[in-house]
Amino acid sequence: MQESRLPGSVGIPPILKVTDLAKSYKHLTVVDRISFQVEEGEVVGLLGPNGAGKTTTIHMLLSLVKPSGGSIQIFGQELAKDREGILARMNFAAGYAALPYNLSVYENLNIFSLLYGIPDRRAKIEQLLQEFQLTRFRKQRTGALSSGEQTRVGLAKAFLNDPKLLLLDEPTASLDPSIARDLRALVRNKMRAVQGAILWTSHNMQEIERVCDRIIILKQGRIVAQGTLEQLRRQFEQDDLEEIFVALMALPEPAMEQTERPR
Repeated sequence: MQESRLPGSVGIPPILKVTDLAKSYKHLTVVDRISFQVEEGEVVGLLGPNGAGKTTTIHMLLSLVKPSGGSIQIFGQELAKDREGILARMNFAAGYAALPYNLSVYENLNIFSLLYGIPDRRAKIEQLLQEFQLTRFRKQRTGALSSGEQTRVGLAKAFLNDPKLLLLDEPTASLDPSIARDLRALVRNKMRAVQGAILWTSHNMQEIERVCDRIIILKQGRIVAQGTLEQLRRQFEQDDLEEIFVALMALPEPAMEQTERPR
């Protein structure tokens, strides 16, 4: 059964628009002129095997990596021209983005709330500790927590500024299935409350099927397919997203180029 998703919005400029985005290191092209957009209230899945360019794309959207070409517009503004203003309205969470281990859970959230300039930060922190079931860990060093508990702290941090654009890179990889399901619902509900958008990467195909309005599939830095789950099912004559993904990864380069080339 598919989980309820964030509703799309009609007639509103996209929250995120990526045009011909590229990243190369000397003779290695990691991201090869990809174009896509994410609308207000939409959850878009970004799929691909290891090395496909997913995390590099996320890092360019966070302005951590400088693109080799193309443009990124967020909230209708060029990221390169209004980096500080844009980043103040978005956030990010990933299993590999560890918070300082020697600080307690509360101290970590407090420091980030100061960095974001959160008004009434104490009340906000208490709210997030409760929502992400972290109240009993408030005084514990973050490094002493399990990987799943650290994941919840990272997600709580990501909601300190009530982001309008949330970038999630494998956010539930270290979580038990029941906890992952509850956190997916919490994340969606919180983003729905602000009509925010999510770009969500995962290797969990069932998760992507359940949470995403549209899906983008990368291979070797290129978009090889994109659309709603139903569109992909019709296009590739497969009901299962995993089967679609495996079939795409098996395509030779010439066939892959015919399947998709962003226009």
